[in-house]
Amino acid sequence: MSSLAAARADNFYYPPEWEPKKGEPNKFHGQHALRERGRKIDQGILIIRFEMPFNIWCGGCESMIAKGVRFNAEKTQVGNYYSTKIWSFTMKSACCRHEIVIQTDPQNCEYLIISGARKKIEEYDPEDAETLVLPDNDKSKMADPFKRLEHEEGDLKKKKEAEPRLVRLQRISDSRHSDDYALNKSFRAKLRDQKKRVAEEEANSRKTGFGIFHPLKRIP
Repeated sequence: MSSLAAARADNFYYPPEWEPKKGEPNKFHGQHALRERGRKIDQGILIIRFEMPFNIWCGGCESMIAKGVRFNAEKTQVGNYYSTKIWSFTMKSACCRHEIVIQTDPQNCEYLIISGARKKIEEYDPEDAETLVLPDNDKSKMADPFKRLEHEEGDLKKKKEAEPRLVRLQRISDSRHSDDYALNKSFRAKLRDQKKRVAEEEANSRKTGFGIFHPLKRIP
């Protein structure tokens, strides 16, 4: 970008015909400070870069649009949830120029597809995916005494099954990291003995007229 273009992009360019009495450069040029992003600001629309929050199917051509794909979207306020604004984002899909409308849902802390697409439902088996099953935090279930008792018994059973393994892992960890000074001292003693043995072998080889090379010779 040339210096002139950079100055215009940063709104620091003042043309020769400009005078202070004509106001700010934006007013002089008859444009908004946000340039193209604010061309519909009089309608309450701001152009932003919107990132797709989840995988969706396009309603026009049934192509999948992946999570993280970005669009130039028109952002407008469509309501309020208490004091939190509800925003609507309107964009065109790149595959078929189909219009997609997504709206925020402050009550449930998520996004809602209003029109033009549908959310891709992705289900998996935790065992097949080799992942842990997240605990159910439904307070209504924990309020039931029988459910709570069943849940506690299950936790105690899992704890007893995992305890020997955890104890063994803890013991191994303690043996490796309990005393760093002692481990370092032992390692340096072994290294000194090895260097001493190599030096003796080299001295004996020189006496017999055969020189040998060992990689530990260069160790300080």
